[in-house]
Amino acid sequence: MELWLKLMKKPQPEAYVNPNLDPVLLVPGVGGSILHAVSDPDGSQERVWVRFLSAEYKLKTKLWSRYDPSTGKTESMDPNSTIMIPEDRHGLYAIDILDPDLMIGSEGVYYFHDMIVEMRKWGFEEGKTLFGFGYDFRQSNRLQETMDRLGAKLESIYNAAGGKKINIISHSMGGLLVKCFMCLQSDIFEKYVKNWVAITAPFQGAPGSTNATFLNGMSFVEGWEQNLFISKWSMHQLLIECPSVYELRGCPNFHWEHVPVLELWRERHDSEGKSHVVLESYPPCDSIEILKQALVNNTVNYDGEDISLPFNLDILNWANKTWEILSSAKLPSQVKFYNIYGTNLETPHSVCFGSGDKPVTDLQKLRYFQAKYVFVDGDGTVPIESAKADGLNAEARVGVPGEHRGILREPHVFRLIKHWLKAGVPDPFYNPLNDFVILPTAFEMERYKEKGVEVASLKEEWEIISKDQDDLSNTSDKMCSISVSHEGANQSYSEAHATLVIHPGTDSKHVQLNALAVSVDAL
Repeated sequence: MELWLKLMKKPQPEAYVNPNLDPVLLVPGVGGSILHAVSDPDGSQERVWVRFLSAEYKLKTKLWSRYDPSTGKTESMDPNSTIMIPEDRHGLYAIDILDPDLMIGSEGVYYFHDMIVEMRKWGFEEGKTLFGFGYDFRQSNRLQETMDRLGAKLESIYNAAGGKKINIISHSMGGLLVKCFMCLQSDIFEKYVKNWVAITAPFQGAPGSTNATFLNGMSFVEGWEQNLFISKWSMHQLLIECPSVYELRGCPNFHWEHVPVLELWRERHDSEGKSHVVLESYPPCDSIEILKQALVNNTVNYDGEDISLPFNLDILNWANKTWEILSSAKLPSQVKFYNIYGTNLETPHSVCFGSGDKPVTDLQKLRYFQAKYVFVDGDGTVPIESAKADGLNAEARVGVPGEHRGILREPHVFRLIKHWLKAGVPDPFYNPLNDFVILPTAFEMERYKEKGVEVASLKEEWEIISKDQDDLSNTSDKMCSISVSHEGANQSYSEAHATLVIHPGTDSKHVQLNALAVSVDAL
């Protein structure tokens, strides 16, 4: 079937290429890179992330890992395998479609695919002006090995593009990785980077989602695909040893408008031995003790051996150091930074376990409780407050309604990037903050003065074009007016009237402003 589908594909027309574009490097977030396991004896490779067939088995045998505090790196439990990132298509293969064998297609495995397709329409060319940087998302965002790879990647792109500086587009946790690099290798960042666009980056973490992950695991796909992919608990046993996940708990010193908490309904006994059910709240620092107790006996069976995987305090200490680095990052003055964050979705912020009727009596059984959330506005994963708090001198911060991963397919995001990177013919009337094109169509102004009376009239018209505008052709005209008057000294008098009329249409709104001002001097 797959071979037949490949043969049936129609030949694609030759792509438009604009050699004058500055190069772009795409950096994904957690889980957004294809990972291969390389067998040490013979060097053979197999894709272990992402795959739907045998996904659970490959995760357990090739990706389950242990953290080494001496190096800050998490190493696979399989001593005969090494995890590597494929560099095909100049790094784009690893971040495009995460399971290329899924010929029928699924949005669950499309990562940067839609953006790559869109950017090629603008004239970007793979290997000349368009590149990808995949990485082992299990590792810390400041792992020296990853920092060195990113530095080498930037240098190679710079050389391939004939000395042109690079535009980085990061998604999600990729924003933390880029920010770590900007701080730790600032000279290289400053030398090679022109613009950085961060999309839905958890600049202050994603505490609600992460706390639930430590206790219940995580699912990377939704709907029917979950039955073909990896169980939440198997994913939990992977992530409990991943420094990147601990770093997503967020900055311990960030001052939230509403502090994220871990809440537990617990049964307590008073001095007389009577039981009471109370709701206890634990802020980020205090919640660590709960996580320690809940996971104290957590084990995984690997190759017939039970291996202890408690909440890892060594990784937590490493993650706290990462946040010290992130908090000290400075943007080079000649690099422009843009921040796109997701909005309009309920996003976990605080998490609660148990209930008044079914309190938590044993912390080690928290994994069996269904998490309930206190939501804030965001993209479903990262709260707006975290995504906006980049701590950098941003050229613009723009909220786009959309889901954390799905936002990479949003036309509004494409238009923003195209505008900021000056790809294609620039539109001087496009306003990226509200996604409108405001096009002046008419302007008339007249003045008349005689015998102490001055009259001024103004007529101005615009077309406001929104790419995602609803059909307003059946909506009636809207009009508003304002009048002001003023009596001055010596019986002088002035008066002004203005009327604004909006004529809705299918593709745009026509706005007309008429104003008249009259001023009379004292006689």
